[in-house]
Amino acid sequence: MIHPLSDIQSAHIGKGTRIWQFCVVLANAKIGADCNICSHVFIENDVVIGDRVTVKCGVQIWDGIRIADDAFIGPNVTFTNDPFPRSRKTPAQYPVTTVGQGASIGANATILPGIHIGSGAMVGAGSVVTRDVPANAVVKGNPAVISGYLENPIPKP
Repeated sequence: MIHPLSDIQSAHIGKGTRIWQFCVVLANAKIGADCNICSHVFIENDVVIGDRVTVKCGVQIWDGIRIADDAFIGPNVTFTNDPFPRSRKTPAQYPVTTVGQGASIGANATILPGIHIGSGAMVGAGSVVTRDVPANAVVKGNPAVISGYLENPIPKP
């Protein structure tokens, strides 16, 4: 289901994926099966999203972002992809940021460029992630620090 008020330029969208109103998906983006892309989401060209991913409202997913299967991206999560942004000066290649399988990122978290968030990790709402997050870790704060680990982090689909 693709809402008629969205601008979907990509032909690489998996079966059963729902894209709600006011979304923009550029032509080279790849989105897996059974995803839920909520309203007001922007997905740039060099983006890969796995299967069964939820992207809540108000998220922009920029070039260089890779999101694995079963991840959850909360409302208004902010990904960044340029470590030294300047107007009209883009890098030749953006750093790759990865969100591992079954990881969850809470509302309003900010993820700096080139970060790896491990499988099953949990990023607390409002956190600013400035360095890699290990698998199954729970991080929170600004800058985000590990506050614990999850024992059974990835539910079975």
